[in-house]
Amino acid sequence: MFGRRGNNGDQPRKAPSQMSGAPEAAPSVTPSPTVAPPKPAYAAPQASPAKVEPVKKPEPTPEPPKQNSSRRSPEYYATKSSIFNALVEAIDLSQLSRLGPEDARDEIRDVVNDIIALKNVVMSISEQEDLLDDICNDVLGYGPLEPLLARDDIADIMVNGAETVFIETNGMVEKTGIQFRDNKQLMNICQRIVSQVGRRVDESSPICDARLPDGSRVNVIAPPLSLDGPSLTIRKFKKDKLTLDQLVQFGSISPEGARLLEIIGRVRCNVIISGGTGSGKTTLLNCLTRYIDSTERIITCEDSAELQLQQPHVVRLETRPPNLEGEGQITMTDLVKNCLRMRPERIIVGEVRGPEVFDLLQAMNTGHDGSMGTIHSNSPRECLKRMESMIAMGGYTLPARTVREMIVGSVDVIVQAARLRDGSRRITHVTEVVGMEGDVITTQDIFVYDILGEDANGRIAGRHRSTGIGRPQLWERARYFNEEQRLAQCLDASDVGEAMNG
Repeated sequence: MFGRRGNNGDQPRKAPSQMSGAPEAAPSVTPSPTVAPPKPAYAAPQASPAKVEPVKKPEPTPEPPKQNSSRRSPEYYATKSSIFNALVEAIDLSQLSRLGPEDARDEIRDVVNDIIALKNVVMSISEQEDLLDDICNDVLGYGPLEPLLARDDIADIMVNGAETVFIETNGMVEKTGIQFRDNKQLMNICQRIVSQVGRRVDESSPICDARLPDGSRVNVIAPPLSLDGPSLTIRKFKKDKLTLDQLVQFGSISPEGARLLEIIGRVRCNVIISGGTGSGKTTLLNCLTRYIDSTERIITCEDSAELQLQQPHVVRLETRPPNLEGEGQITMTDLVKNCLRMRPERIIVGEVRGPEVFDLLQAMNTGHDGSMGTIHSNSPRECLKRMESMIAMGGYTLPARTVREMIVGSVDVIVQAARLRDGSRRITHVTEVVGMEGDVITTQDIFVYDILGEDANGRIAGRHRSTGIGRPQLWERARYFNEEQRLAQCLDASDVGEAMNG
């Protein structure tokens, strides 16, 4: 999530709407130009070079047709529906469920090919491949979303009703040509996703948080709250888990800054990762947990499980929404309280957004050093204010000074992540919570990111640097873990060698 993604490649299929004129064009490879008004622009380049590869040339150049290329005609959906109904009657779904994904896909393709031959459906080879892929995705996967989920360069998938799908790649949001047949098909896919984690979404419960099997975060909001059809948002995670070294390659942090974060993780500092939406807080939290000792017992608490810890002794807990009768809800506060009875050495809260911050602070201050969590805020100073306000939201009638003293005694380091206007992610602050002066919490920046301008391509250029503090507050803790030499070296190196990033 931190790094820049690869560029666009979301149009593997070319002409699904050719189904409307397929019977007239049976002898040729592509439909004749007499089909629908949009087709001649694509049929002409394909007709002259017979079956040669230059068919791919028109794809990169015309931008607007790219969005129409994945649109399906009513005739296509009618043909697909009749074949799909015949497939359901012909195949044994109980036997299919026992097969592996590849074997099941091969079985479906064989049956669909037989059905197409029996029904005398006339279509080109490319149309038949498109139809086979669509039916396999509908039966075994998530329908039109499958091509997007298969791409590792996509960070977010945003579905705004059946006809509008946006994706985020390379830090930028763009519209795709992917469409669903109708809102009913989209709703069925949403229900299929959330049912896998024991949740539901319908008119009586129109808002739902869930996850995909790979840990990708899912949010669904259904009609009547969503006026233009179901709205589905998927926050994808890369198949290969990011490391601090990769964040250095992406320019999200300098090598010295990465070494500093590694030391912070090793010496069991209590860390809060702060940042806005899409700034990469969860990705950074995953990176920091790599430096936790394999002998420690770690307990994670999340609304939807998305942390990917590699240690052998990890207990993963997840909240639960209420059932149909409004009972059985388990909140984040319940989980964090229960953690204290499970002999944790570190408690990691995926996202702190409510009164559970009070219990997390208490855990940090009562022997569970090295606990971590993430908070939505725009700066380290705002992060402290948000913790105060969330404690007040929980109904705790504590004096403001008492709350601030609790924060100072619990939180050691705040790491600030930000998503810049060019779509890149940067770690902008590594800030220590030092103490109090009067009623004000005092902090000091150890490491910051300075924006210097932008390059010829419009990308923001800047540098990470040390603020010149030679002995930060965590020095004693680093010395206890025999890491003070490495800490001094990385601070000195980042103060002298200010390398350009971005």
